[in-house]
Amino acid sequence: MPAHATEAVVLHAFDYLESSRIIKLLTRDLGLRSVLARGARRSAKRFGAALDLFVQGTAELEVKPGRDLDTLTGFDLAHTRASIGQDLARFAGASALAELILRFAQSDTDEGLFDVTVEALDIVARADGTFARDASIAGAWRILAALGFEPSLDQCSDCQRDIGDDESALFSHSSGGVVCEQCAANARSGRRLPAAARVALRNWLIGEEIAPLTDAEAKAHQRLLREFVHEHLSDGRPLKAFDAWETGAWSAA
Repeated sequence: MPAHATEAVVLHAFDYLESSRIIKLLTRDLGLRSVLARGARRSAKRFGAALDLFVQGTAELEVKPGRDLDTLTGFDLAHTRASIGQDLARFAGASALAELILRFAQSDTDEGLFDVTVEALDIVARADGTFARDASIAGAWRILAALGFEPSLDQCSDCQRDIGDDESALFSHSSGGVVCEQCAANARSGRRLPAAARVALRNWLIGEEIAPLTDAEAKAHQRLLREFVHEHLSDGRPLKAFDAWETGAWSAA
């Protein structure tokens, strides 16, 4: 039975039978994996906090070719990110990021996605107050780019004309990014992006921080993000964690 040790982040967990748990891991070497943690509910000593949401460490897996479920034999905990669970805004944002990966990542090697996810969760874990929402928006766009869906922001998605930093532009979801004024006439739908919003989005994608967003700006960016996800990735099923994060339903709980 092949054994493998790889860096991993816990993105989801649920009880299985009387004593075990099934864990969803994003790993550095094996992509997104579903693993069985036998006896995890019976004995806290075996895994302990290693199976809490958003923790990171080295997972030891027994991998059977052709099986959808690996066996988790050990987890060497390195980073808990306990602060995410101590603040509703952080938890809602991190849960939305995890849902994007769980729904759209593949079970193959993608070190770039792993690194982007780890960095995004670290930034959310450190975020204070309303900046947790800003950090989650930025992380979501970087995760989408790592999944292969980076929007075009500096050139027209249709004719490749350069668009200046001081220009507003139509963001066409179907075209995969902004379009120039001439091509906008043929776009079937879209949302007008002010120059500042487009620059902010570009800076997020390259990992740069921006000035804190106003509530109206943050809501507009969340709406744009949702529309882009539904255009390019959605299979019609609701994104429950994402929707709760966007609407702020968590804050009324």
